[in-house]
Amino acid sequence: MANTPAAAKPMTKTQLVAALADEMGSDKKTATSALDALQSIVSRVVAEGGAVTLPGIGKVACRARPERMVRNPQTQEMMQKPADKVVKVTIAKGLKDSVNA
Repeated sequence: MANTPAAAKPMTKTQLVAALADEMGSDKKTATSALDALQSIVSRVVAEGGAVTLPGIGKVACRARPERMVRNPQTQEMMQKPADKVVKVTIAKGLKDSVNA
């Protein structure tokens, strides 16, 4: 997928599993298990407020946002939005550099 145009569709889970199995020299069942395990670990750690670094890809972390005033775009009314948490992904420098090479 090195020469795909920017407007290309995102890789589906099925395609990712097939590529992962090929890269690992394994079968799709093993690749699916590995992908599901990775997703489970990242979800659990981030939900607990931690962060996970995926070497060469980036860091996934949970960040708290304070209560704040927001504007309803339809009515222009200002309203109070309660504090919440958001997931933040910081992309690794190596990945940024490989995209811009």
